[in-house]
This record gives sequence, structure tokens and C-alpha cells, in this order.
Amino acid sequence: MKITALAANLRWLPTIAVVVLLTLLTQIGGVVWLITVGLARRCKTGVFGFLALFLGVYTAGSALGYAVAPIFGRVSLPCFDDGTSQLKMQSPFFCVLNRQYVVPELKEAAVALSRHMDQAFPGTTTLALDANFPFFNGFPLFPHLSHSDGRKLDVAFYYQNGDGSYLDRTTRSPIGYFAFEQPRPSSILPCRDREDLLTLRWDLDFLQSLWPSLRLEESRTGEALRWLSGEGSSFGIEKIFVEPHLAQSLGVQAQSIRFQGCRAARHDDHIHMQVGK
Repeated sequence: MKITALAANLRWLPTIAVVVLLTLLTQIGGVVWLITVGLARRCKTGVFGFLALFLGVYTAGSALGYAVAPIFGRVSLPCFDDGTSQLKMQSPFFCVLNRQYVVPELKEAAVALSRHMDQAFPGTTTLALDANFPFFNGFPLFPHLSHSDGRKLDVAFYYQNGDGSYLDRTTRSPIGYFAFEQPRPSSILPCRDREDLLTLRWDLDFLQSLWPSLRLEESRTGEALRWLSGEGSSFGIEKIFVEPHLAQSLGVQAQSIRFQGCRAARHDDHIHMQVGK
């Protein structure tokens, strides 16, 4: 009897695992999965029918999230190229996963940054990465520690070819993350020789050789940091996270440019910007 009960409980483990994973990745995916399971049982669909049903319900849920997000004080960053803004999502991946939501003042700041970068360097597109989910303050955006209130946004670095020509709308990795700029021998390295057991500071050495050997476009990346720490304050920009060795090599320094700490993810693959409350 006990073995039967245990087997019945274990039968739910795959469903629980899928619900948890989809919730962590998309916020709404876990609920959508449970709804789909219920509908599929009622309709007695096969595997392909289940997947089609899941995609349909998920699309409807994402559209509902887009419409309802302003009630929670959040708006969507542009997911589609309408030709009117130089701020773009780096990949449709972020919009599919509902990770493109911010408070209105952060969107205004990001748009202003992209406008400034295009004026300073004509033809420059600023690429947004992870922002936040559409609903509820305090809901974690895995694997970030702080993207839980709509006030944080990651922005991709700007890159160039080996010959120095700027590459618009291009990042070294497919999602803009995990392609780290390596420090110089004389760089400031506050986390040198630390071996924390509980940390999100992943070096991911095994991935680095897989990325194309593009060079950081230092003029644009440095200018973005200077604008965020200067004029950006008038838009409410309160903190900018970037690795100390990059701030050092780019020659930027300001009270708002900070180090995120040794337990948080590395920030020499993107810029983290956030507005105050």
C-alpha cells in the first residue's frame, strides 16, 4: 500500500519540475502548463495536440500580460522593429519569455540612452537584454538577484570587427550574456582568489572559446556608461553595475557606477542600469 502511494506521488514529480522551471523562466508558463494539462485531458489530445494547445494558451497568456502589465506599473520594451526607435530587444527570446517589462521611467531612460547613442554615433542601435516580468514586485527573474520590481534593465555591450568597424545589432553570444571581457594583467580584480561555494559568479570558461572573437567597441560602450552616470541621473538612473576592470579600462568613474559584489553574476558581458523609487 505504501509503495503504491509513493509511486502515485512520484508520478507528479515531472509535472512539478516542468511547472517550476516554466515559472522561473517565464512567470506565466507554469500556470499555462497546468491549464493545458486540464484542457488536454478533457479533449483527449495526443502529444502534438498538447503542444499546439500549450502554445496557443501561452500566446494568449502573454498577450494578456502585455495588456494587464500597466495595472502593475510596468510597460513593455519594444519587441518589434517599428523604425522609430534605436532601442531594440537583443533577441525575440526575451519577449517570448516575458522578460521585457520595466516601469515607465526606466523605459524613458533606456529610450533616451539609445537616442543619445545614435546622435553621438549615427547608426547605433542599443540592445536591451533581461528586464523584468509583467506582474508582481518581488517575483524573481532567474538567475538575477535584483530584477524583481521593474526598475532594472540589462543593456548589451557594443562590438566591432577586428578591423575596427562597428557591428550594429551584434553581440558575441546569441543572447548577449556569458561572453566575458577578460581583464588585463594590471586590472582591478576584487574577486581574485575567492572560492565561494554559494555564488552566481560563473566564469563559464568552457563557453568562451565558442563565441566569435569580436572586440568590445570601447568608444560606444564607454560613452553609454558616461551618459548613464551623467545625464542619466536626470531620468532617475541611480545605479549602474559593471565590472571594475572594465570601468578602469574604459576610463569611466562615477558614484553611480558600482561593483555588484562577488556573489552576483559577472558584469563584464553587459551593463546593468536601474532607476530609484
